[in-house]
Amino acid sequence: MSDEKELDLIKDCQNGKLESFEKLYDTYFQKIYNFIFFRTSHKETSEDLTSLTFIKALEGINDFKLDYGFFSSWLYKIARNNVIDYYRSKKSIDNIDDHENLKSDTNLESEIDIKYKLDKVEKYIKDLKPEQKEILIMRLWDQLSYREISKIVGKSEENCKVIFSRSLKSIKEQSIFALLLILLKIIK
Repeated sequence: MSDEKELDLIKDCQNGKLESFEKLYDTYFQKIYNFIFFRTSHKETSEDLTSLTFIKALEGINDFKLDYGFFSSWLYKIARNNVIDYYRSKKSIDNIDDHENLKSDTNLESEIDIKYKLDKVEKYIKDLKPEQKEILIMRLWDQLSYREISKIVGKSEENCKVIFSRSLKSIKEQSIFALLLILLKIIK
């Protein structure tokens, strides 16, 4: 979708034509879901947080400033805040009885495989500062531009580039294989 068409849809939503939000939803649903899933590694949680993200975006569409920048950056920021809130409110110990009715369509094998790959990559990036991890993940796995990342994390584009570069350098010092693994995005 072109930037111009996206801005027209946002203006329509702000003028009360909320059916235009459906096109924005269709454009960004999978990207936001993937962004959240990478951070939670849990299908149902990701679905819930993705829904919450779009509900908050629809409720706050009038707060979106057209000169703010990308709608996607604003949406990712909402998703990021939802993930942060989720982990803040999550109990450290879950009761197994609360999970007795697992959905039958859950693909446990696939979720376990994804979790294993994420754990493998996490081993290589564990020594990075949280800010470095976040920018690295947004740049490589979420495939966001530095401009989008800067809007989400509240730093300049140049600062995001420096943080990203230093993160890669740190990983390279650990292992050239780790750097290749991360750059080739083998976890896909």
